[in-house]
Order: sequence, then structure tokens, then C-alpha cells
Amino acid sequence: MPEMILLDGEERMQGAIESLKREMSLIRTGRANPSVLNGVMASYYGTLTPINQIASISAPEAQQLLIKPYDKSSLNDIVKAIQLADLNLNPVSDGTVIRINFPALTTETRKLLSKDVKAIAENYKVNIRNIRRDLIDQFKKLEKNSDISEDDLHRYSEDAQKLTDKYTDKVDEAAKEKEELIMEI
Repeated sequence: MPEMILLDGEERMQGAIESLKREMSLIRTGRANPSVLNGVMASYYGTLTPINQIASISAPEAQQLLIKPYDKSSLNDIVKAIQLADLNLNPVSDGTVIRINFPALTTETRKLLSKDVKAIAENYKVNIRNIRRDLIDQFKKLEKNSDISEDDLHRYSEDAQKLTDKYTDKVDEAAKEKEELIMEI
């Protein structure tokens, strides 16, 4: 039973890491990255559809994204969706493809983005610590019901702490990698 609680906790912590990576992929770095458009939905025959499902998105140059719609009639809808997504991007259409040029980040912008990354990472660390607290509470209930001994409670609490340390280190690694990408000129 306590092993199942630990496994559940580890799954939840892994889910937090995956969510962190998705959220960090939306933060702009100095390079053009197609994942910036993840979550942008365009109207496609009356249905909101992710852009990456109705067009191919590539980065032919470090500062530019190229979007080729599979269906040319969706070109204007894609442009409109990018403009409405409030990503501070300016899509330019030539009738067949859409180009988005990324201006170089200023030092001040890089520092602000770096602060954002740190704040996001801290929120995820708090989430992971909350999962640990949850696990320990479940172990205390088991001990209270005499399902495990006091020594087992202590051992399982230590295991929960080791899991927490492992996943908070992963959060720190992800944040450090993203900060390095942002500060890279």
C-alpha cells in the first residue's frame, strides 16, 4: 500500500515536470522556435484547430518561422489567429506561406524573461513540495490506522523526501537550461 502511494506521488511529480517543460517551451528565447505557436488555434472550416495540425511550421533561419498551410484557403485564418494570440509576433503572408520574423532580444528583455523562468520554476517546486506533503499525510493516516509502524512512517517519509529532492533538481535543471537559451546571444 505505501509503495503504491509513493508510485502515485512519483507519477504526479513527473507530470509536473512535463507540464513545466510545456510551459517553458512557450517562453521566447533568442531563436525562432515552432513550439511558440503551440496552443494557438485557428478557425478551420468553422472549427478551432491547432495551427500545427493545419500547417507545417519550420524554422529555416535562426530568427524566422515559416508556416506553410496544407490548405491555402486557411492562410488568412492562421494569420488572424497568430495576431489574436497576443504573442507579440507579426506574421507576414505572401499568399502561399506565412513568415514570422523574431527581433533580437534586448538585454533588458532577456533579464525579464529570465525572471519569469525563475518564477515559473519556483511555482513548480512548490507544487512538488505539496505532493510530498500529500504523501506524508497519507502515510500518517496509515500509521494512525495501525497499517504501518512508526518506523515505516519515518522510512516512507524519507523516501517521499528523496523523490521530492530528485524532482526539484529536475525543475532546477530545466530552468537553468531555459535561462541559458534566453541569455545566449
